[in-house]
Amino acid sequence: MRKQVLKLNVLVTVLIVIVVSLGFTSTKKTEKNVHNINRVTKPLAYSVSLEAEDVEEEIIRTPFLGKSFNGFKEALAFKESRGDYFTVNPLGYMGKYQFGASTLKTIGVHAHDDFLNDPELQERAFIANLERNKWVLRKDIQWYVGKVFNGVKVTESGILAAAHLAGPGNVKRYLRTQGATGFADANGASIRYYMRKFSGYDVSHVKANKAARI
Repeated sequence: MRKQVLKLNVLVTVLIVIVVSLGFTSTKKTEKNVHNINRVTKPLAYSVSLEAEDVEEEIIRTPFLGKSFNGFKEALAFKESRGDYFTVNPLGYMGKYQFGASTLKTIGVHAHDDFLNDPELQERAFIANLERNKWVLRKDIQWYVGKVFNGVKVTESGILAAAHLAGPGNVKRYLRTQGATGFADANGASIRYYMRKFSGYDVSHVKANKAARI
């Protein structure tokens, strides 16, 4: 009787080992099949035509600001200076938003050292320049927002960003020639590029102000 029980226990043990082995082999085959499904055996070919200015895209580090006005400010500042209040580029453009001396003079800033070392003043200058540009371009915003020039939809925030880059006069000419008259700065950034990169932000509360000054 004891021998029969021993034989039965051995048989059960053998059966358990066989079942476990089969299950492990099946799992390995399943995992192998999953890997095979996800493997691309040939490279995917894409045909994409990009302008030189479209090739390099900076990562705008404002993940929680979205398309708000603060998102617009910080995205533009990141593009201009990586958000550095105290930088001056080789052409003499200053601060977080890279203002030139002539633009600063227009909005009432004459002491460049004081400007460069005063973040609050730089923020006020940005708003004043934005309000002035919106006044200069008020009719163009009314006429051209929603239209598409050079493959880019015109938005109010795109217009104001482009005016920060090129000045409102150049943006006015760009719009009124339906994109035929362009502009690019010393780094190759164009009105079209700024129109596209800064499209769709909420700048609706910015007031158009002819006399905007610090």
